Amino acid sequence: MNAPIRLLAVDIDGTLLNPQFRISDGDRAAMRQAHEEGVEVVLVTGRRHAFALPIARQLGFDFWLISSNGAVTRSMTGETFHSDPLPAATCRRLCAAMQEFRGNTVLTFDTEAKGAVVIEHIDELNESIERWLEKNLQFIDFVIPIENSLTRDPVQAMFCGTVARMQRALAALARSGLERDITVLRTEYPGRDLSMLDVLNRGCSKGHALARWAWHRGIPREQVMAIGDNYNDIEMLAFAGRPFIMGNASEELRRKGWTLTLPNDQNGVAAAIAQVLELDARLR
Repeated sequence: MNAPIRLLAVDIDGTLLNPQFRISDGDRAAMRQAHEEGVEVVLVTGRRHAFALPIARQLGFDFWLISSNGAVTRSMTGETFHSDPLPAATCRRLCAAMQEFRGNTVLTFDTEAKGAVVIEHIDELNESIERWLEKNLQFIDFVIPIENSLTRDPVQAMFCGTVARMQRALAALARSGLERDITVLRTEYPGRDLSMLDVLNRGCSKGHALARWAWHRGIPREQVMAIGDNYNDIEMLAFAGRPFIMGNASEELRRKGWTLTLPNDQNGVAAAIAQVLELDARLR
């Protein structure tokens, strides 16, 4: 028999957010119900902490966020539990190896002021993530060459563009000789022809961060539930004792054997939580 759930980890984009980039009333109510029944909630996202906060606040209760694909674990009030930045020296080598993709390069720093996001220019990025750029405009600094911004360790580097271009970038990363120093996580939205490659410090991922947090809380993986939809969620889903994959995930991910819930336009998070809470009620 399954053990009762004590920790619920939920991805944001493509999972908690519907195609209109909103939390549905049903998903919000289910998250609150889980919290009220004593389940600890944590949002686990590729977004940087400050960009995830407005989403987190909509749930109406306090909890911790694992952001930047596992690089930062921080409370909603700003207390930091863990930070795992990408060493500046490694990032300089990365930028040198990825010269062809400078127009697709974004560096993120752990600050909530201008300079939290650094790019060289906006042209190639604007084609892929115009909405994201607009929402982050006050935090963006333009630095040429981008290496000049590396006066401290960044949280991560990101390469963003069309699916085809990011496939070429992924091949370039494989040839970079940095495989022992970095972690590369892919997020892909074929319907929007959008792909993002997040480059983090070695051994950094959503899964590693969730495992660290569960250990800190004294919660065995059998009592961890995770819900995700994309390639950067794989390590998190693999760690969780009860992994759920969204119905809008790619067929490749859906074939991994994780429990399938409804898509994000049909309250898939609420459906997964209802399934587990009903089971847990029978166990108590």
